[in-house]
Amino acid sequence: MKHLAEISELEALYGVPGPAATEKVARRMTPEFRPWLERCRFCILSTVGPEGTDASPRGDKEPVLRELDPGTLAMPDWMGNNRIDSLRNIVRDPRASLMLFVPGSNNVVRMNGRAFVTADEGLRQSFEVGGKHPRSVIVFEIAEIYTQCARALMRAGLWEGRDDSEGLPSVGQILEALTVGRVGGKAYDEEWPERAAKSMW
Repeated sequence: MKHLAEISELEALYGVPGPAATEKVARRMTPEFRPWLERCRFCILSTVGPEGTDASPRGDKEPVLRELDPGTLAMPDWMGNNRIDSLRNIVRDPRASLMLFVPGSNNVVRMNGRAFVTADEGLRQSFEVGGKHPRSVIVFEIAEIYTQCARALMRAGLWEGRDDSEGLPSVGQILEALTVGRVGGKAYDEEWPERAAKSMW
């Protein structure tokens, strides 16, 4: 299968983008983008490192990101699986991107920039939930912020309430198959909800 190897080939195939696509980029937080930040409880963090790329879902019961100033955001790193793939990447290569989702909206806000990881005690303490604090905080420096065309979410019908999860293999089943029974299985799935509830923050 032939692949496109030149930018000129892509440009010939797709044509010239209109002004709504080329002039929509801001370099820092604006009053128009701020409501997205304040209502976003779920985003995707993308990073890059020597081993390749990584995309990590991030969510919270409150806004998942906090504005420190119009060019800088902070995101607590709450309990996870301790692989720290995103954090490893950021420490070695600060390039990062964010995709912000707000339930019910087909528009997505995208940000590109640079990030760093801090264990600053004051910043960590400021994210306290029920006496718990994140072990670190990701600080994101905005280089670009813009909206993404709504067609992808419209095509997917993401907020239409359709549930396609019935019959999906569980995490326990996936782990059991990958490890030939050493990890996962029915017990893993049965214990997971209680374990997750106790380690959410």
